[in-house]
Amino acid sequence: MSREEIVEAALKLPHKERAEVASRLLESLDELSEAEWEEVWAKEAERRLKDLREGRAREIPGDEFVARLRSRYA
Repeated sequence: MSREEIVEAALKLPHKERAEVASRLLESLDELSEAEWEEVWAKEAERRLKDLREGRAREIPGDEFVARLRSRYA
């Protein structure tokens, strides 16, 4: 199974199960060095910028983002 297939399968999980998978994956990263963390986040930032530029994502104003979080977790 490719990485993309794993991601696609994980995204189809219910919200709670996705959160559990994400938590386990994040825990597995605890042993990364600072340089490794910087590399991981740089790649993620590049991926997100590419998604924005290619129209697969859109920007959300900060106040709208905070309002969404508050309504979701209120």
